Amino acid sequence: MSEDLFETLIDRNNSGAVKWDNLLQIYGDKELLPMWVADMDFPSPAAVQEALMNRVKHPLYGYTGTAPSVYTAIQDWIKYRHQWEVRKNWITFSPGVVTALSTVIQACTEPGDKILLQSPVYTPFFDLIKSNERVVVNSQLTIENGRFEIDFIDLEAKLKNGVKLFLLCSPHNPGGRVWTEEELTKIGDLCAAHGVTIVSDEIHADLYIEPAKHRPLAALDQRYANITITCMAPSKTFNIAGLQASILITSNTELQDKISLVNRRNGFHGLNLIGLTAMEAAYKDGAEWLENLMTYIKKNVEIAIDFINKEIPGVSPMYPNASYLLWLDCRQLGLTDEELRTRLIKEGRLALEPGPKYGPGGEGFVRMNIGCPRSILMDGLERLKKAFA
Repeated sequence: MSEDLFETLIDRNNSGAVKWDNLLQIYGDKELLPMWVADMDFPSPAAVQEALMNRVKHPLYGYTGTAPSVYTAIQDWIKYRHQWEVRKNWITFSPGVVTALSTVIQACTEPGDKILLQSPVYTPFFDLIKSNERVVVNSQLTIENGRFEIDFIDLEAKLKNGVKLFLLCSPHNPGGRVWTEEELTKIGDLCAAHGVTIVSDEIHADLYIEPAKHRPLAALDQRYANITITCMAPSKTFNIAGLQASILITSNTELQDKISLVNRRNGFHGLNLIGLTAMEAAYKDGAEWLENLMTYIKKNVEIAIDFINKEIPGVSPMYPNASYLLWLDCRQLGLTDEELRTRLIKEGRLALEPGPKYGPGGEGFVRMNIGCPRSILMDGLERLKKAFA
């Protein structure tokens, strides 16, 4: 498989793509280059496309159960990619990881309970806690030597002060940080010591950039597995987020029962047949495509960081260990967040994610999606340069 697949420009306008078709609604201008939402501009693997087309050719789309082969594909993939042996009865399905997080919040906490997160972090973490009438407790990440670090003294102080649930983002979004086994072990030990359940959002788990290597927290020690619910999905990995298919994994039967109860209350009984078809095909036949994708992404990361460091004084990119997202420190430019947004839109004609969306610590930053053909990447980098010239 050559780079040609990832170089192909595909017109996504008027396809219902949020990234391209919602620019006017979100940024007030539809003539921008969208490099914001975490959605790649690459075609999904041929194996996924073929599986979907073959299933659609069958003229009946009635109620669909989950075939044993779906579980096998999930188990084989996690064992191959993450060296973690997952049993079939540990797996529960959800339309998406955001839905899964909300399900866990409802299953493991009550209104008024404290839930911990580490900002800056994926925006829905805040929204889900608040909309479920729980209390946000924030142990803010620090930046040292150009990467996010955990303040473990602060983290322990917060965990032992009545926190019931810890929303862990691993790998981290927006920083692209792959937490080390040592860091994950500290998290696991602290949560076990203070009786805190962990829900680990590992949606970017497959997208690690070598030599970094993601490890699922629950795979490190049975003590951690007993208190952890892991959320994974093929959506970011294979660019199939629109098909709505994700999984929750826990070996703890009590936690399984709590999740099942919330799913029954919400009337959720399983994934749609298209989502199941795509998930199975991706996990069964997507390995080679992913290896090639990550080679391409790693080169995009190197090109982008080199360009920004050389061409855009005052902007400092954080090197990601995972995913196709760049967290850009613009604080040295001396601009407010509103001024950053205005410059990007009016001068650069570029749509990026504003840092404050990710909570305290996001001020003065923007997030840039470089999961795109190199010609789009270079166009975006030139626009970024023009915005801050």
